[in-house]
Amino acid sequence: MKKNVLALSIASALSLIAADRAHGAGFALYEQGVSGLGNAYAGAAAVAEDSTTVWWNPAGMARLAKGKHLAIAGSVIAPSTEFSNSGSVPPAGRPLGSNGGDAGSAAFVPSAFFAMDFGPQWSFGLGISVPFGQKTEYTGDWIGRFQGISAEIKTVNINPAVSYKVSDALSVGFGINYITGEIETLTGVNFGVGEGQNKSSVDGDGWGFNIGVLFSLSPATRFGVHYRSSVKLELDGDTSFTGTPALPQLSNGNVKLEVDTPDSLAFSVAHRMNERLELLGDVTWWQWSKIQRVPLVRTSGSLSGQPVSTFAFDFDDSYRVSIGANYKLNPAWMLKFGFAYDQTPVPSAEQRTVRLPDNDRYWFSAGAKFQMSKAGALDFGYTFIQVKDADIRNNGGTGAPPATGFVSGSYKATVNVLGVQYQHSF
Repeated sequence: MKKNVLALSIASALSLIAADRAHGAGFALYEQGVSGLGNAYAGAAAVAEDSTTVWWNPAGMARLAKGKHLAIAGSVIAPSTEFSNSGSVPPAGRPLGSNGGDAGSAAFVPSAFFAMDFGPQWSFGLGISVPFGQKTEYTGDWIGRFQGISAEIKTVNINPAVSYKVSDALSVGFGINYITGEIETLTGVNFGVGEGQNKSSVDGDGWGFNIGVLFSLSPATRFGVHYRSSVKLELDGDTSFTGTPALPQLSNGNVKLEVDTPDSLAFSVAHRMNERLELLGDVTWWQWSKIQRVPLVRTSGSLSGQPVSTFAFDFDDSYRVSIGANYKLNPAWMLKFGFAYDQTPVPSAEQRTVRLPDNDRYWFSAGAKFQMSKAGALDFGYTFIQVKDADIRNNGGTGAPPATGFVSGSYKATVNVLGVQYQHSF
């Protein structure tokens, strides 16, 4: 089983992680390399600064110097997400419970990228990174336990790519993406006279592609366009119940889930004002509306073909806008700054879930690049993310009074991200 988490995160509504991470809206991690972190990843599809361009726009490999380029990076993402109750109602006969504590959980996100030329016009690259992942966990007695207690997502994306230099002003690039991952969820179960728990584990994998174009509009200005496709993930695994009566609908067994991940389209610009200052900008569109209702379906036992549960997301499409600047302080040091607005795909408080208490977020970023030698460079980046307070009024998708309880209140969330990257050319 070991398959993709992206889908599962959607499917299992584990996306709670998403809201707690420094990443894109929904549950997409942006920490693909660190050289762009200090700019809030503004201009990512146009910068082509190092081999991380394999992810952001493979056409950018044509701009790298001749030779081989290796980038190894790691980011620590430390979220904090806290719920405040305001009018929540427990299922009949059950205690209301606590506010759940801090549901955020720190995580380390690694990545590695390689690019090289082979001939005057062609380049090859390979990226290995974590597009989705992290862990969130409420206390077991919390108010929303019947809608979700904990979730963990792990993924790895392998992205080989090629670029072709059409001319000094134009290059194109194409990549294949294979994503594999696993996810686990833990949810409280209300069976009237008592409480139990349900644990589901689903693994899967899927294939997709990315394609990009990079234009040099003038010696000082570059414009990049990058598309990353949706991936159809077919996931399977098992579900198990503890502390519950022996009922068919509460029996252990195998399950499957199918989901299409969102595709994205980015437009980036990089403009060099003078020898010291470069300005960056980016607009990225995400087709989150692909994700509406996702059933987790039994594949064994007398209830085979019936859903264990259906996750209602009802996402809208969203966009992310970022601006940034690079300032060359001296031959060895470059300073980086950036800001981003990241729109949530969650349409309303009624459709906001305890597993994904996501809302619009604001990135404030700074960083620096130190050219250690002709061959080696270090990048440092820091981002503080302020998540807009998120109201929730969720009845678990059932009528009142729901068996999952009615969760009403608001979330406050922030994220700190610190990353380091080493780039070596040879």
